[in-house]
Amino acid sequence: MGFLSTVLSFPLLDWARRMNVPNKLTLSRFGLTAAFLVVFFAHFPFSDTVALALFIAAGLTDYFDGKIARRDHLITNFGILMDPLADKILICSAFIAFVERDLMPAWMVVIVVARELAITGLRLLAASKNLVLAAERYGQNKTISQITAIIAILVLVSYQQWGLFGTAFALPVFGRAWVVWFAELSKWVAVALTFLSGWLYLWKNRQLYLQDL
Repeated sequence: MGFLSTVLSFPLLDWARRMNVPNKLTLSRFGLTAAFLVVFFAHFPFSDTVALALFIAAGLTDYFDGKIARRDHLITNFGILMDPLADKILICSAFIAFVERDLMPAWMVVIVVARELAITGLRLLAASKNLVLAAERYGQNKTISQITAIIAILVLVSYQQWGLFGTAFALPVFGRAWVVWFAELSKWVAVALTFLSGWLYLWKNRQLYLQDL
């Protein structure tokens, strides 16, 4: 018990234990992202299905941490910083992992990662000028399209593990399972919205980085 008490009283663990629920959910998304990557590259029965479940769980933490924070007025500086960071790490990690397994071309992922880096840099520049750039609706649509694409690709690589239920995803359309077409379409939609939303955001706030030219 003495050792357990010492571990539980470790400052970092004590700090995490005292966090509010939304921040705990945000922090858990980092752990779920790491677990997703480990499982996605592992080779054991139903590994791709487990990876899908982990990604969905991580996505749900994103939904509920924001919902609870707004409902219970628990918005904190930690959450403002870490919530979007956890989202970007989750999304970018999944897309980069797809390149490693030849599920997505690298140039598509470069667009996704470059967009996130560019917008993060723009927000840091705005913060240095004591400005806050609000999220835009097309940015939210971009995020939805990215999550849809990732889940579609994960379903594509795992549905054959689901037995009879998986046959529903194998119904042919023009000679190929419909989930193949859906996954391909969702990739293109996600990349197009990612590029468009990033370009519009940079153009709308161009005075921040062009005023000193």
